[in-house]
Amino acid sequence: MRITGLDHIVITTANIDKCIAFYAGVLGLRHELKNGKHAFYFGVQKINIHCRPAEFLPAAQHPTYGSQDICLLADDDICTIKAEIEAKGYPIEEGVVARHGALGVMQSIYLRDADGNLVEIAVYEKNSK
Repeated sequence: MRITGLDHIVITTANIDKCIAFYAGVLGLRHELKNGKHAFYFGVQKINIHCRPAEFLPAAQHPTYGSQDICLLADDDICTIKAEIEAKGYPIEEGVVARHGALGVMQSIYLRDADGNLVEIAVYEKNSK
């Protein structure tokens, strides 16, 4: 077996409206509702949203609001991204800071979604990839 990538993750939210406001409104991900299931699309990945723990089975054994820590990659200047988020009135938890990702050095900012999940937005330095 050879794992080649990440298709999707699942986040459980306590408030779907606030979840949509963050991922679609603040981060600009495309929101879709199909067959009663919410998802946010970006690149070739997606984030599935459960509106209650174990909404669809199988599911994580102990889904908990605010327990996720995810890193989303962007291809704009990190300072521009930070300014865009701040212009929307959304607080930045930390950053801009240097971090080490799967492909090398990146510049990151951190913020929290409405459920308290930690969301890192990172941009790889040009010579890292």
